[in-house]
Amino acid sequence: MIDLDYQALQATPVSEDPYEHIVIENFVRPASLAAVTRELPKLDKGGSFPIGSLRLGPNAKALMEELEGPRFRDAVAAKFDLDLEGAPTMVTLRGSSREKDGRIHCDSHTKRVTILLYLNPETEAWARREGCLRLLRGPDDIEDFAVEVPPVNGTLLIFPNGPTTWHGHKQFVGTRYVIQLNYMTTDSTARSEMRRHKVSAFVKRLTMAS
Repeated sequence: MIDLDYQALQATPVSEDPYEHIVIENFVRPASLAAVTRELPKLDKGGSFPIGSLRLGPNAKALMEELEGPRFRDAVAAKFDLDLEGAPTMVTLRGSSREKDGRIHCDSHTKRVTILLYLNPETEAWARREGCLRLLRGPDDIEDFAVEVPPVNGTLLIFPNGPTTWHGHKQFVGTRYVIQLNYMTTDSTARSEMRRHKVSAFVKRLTMAS
């Protein structure tokens, strides 16, 4: 069983600076986090891999199933006063950060909610603020941030997506594991995006195997 801190998720107030979000450190409790990280696949290629395209151990699979399950969905919906009933989910894993990653952006409008779960140990790079996600006040300056989230120790970040939910991080090249869960819209554009992720992952697997 994966031990997640639902009590903290329920108790943590929503911050509105620079936009609605919550950050919960150690959402995955240490023993469960250690079990999950031992089972993560090595991902030398950049980009996002759909969970269904990866070989995961039992603890890692249990974490993914819990994140896509009704208890977590209901907790997120209640926290942000959203109706997520029937919203499709898209879950991906990143394991490698490239020079081009982290540029300032808003997520696709097909993503109603963005959820990031960080699975890395603390390192000097994070202490130097490399690869730490920043919630930004605008699209032009990576230093104009309200919140900075080190990608470590099972930290959970959730925010409803919108046209001003700018975020990014300073350049970091190396191992950086993050699960991204999105509750999607139900339109054809969202379905197309989910198919595109699956095709992209298939191509990456072929490249890694060659």
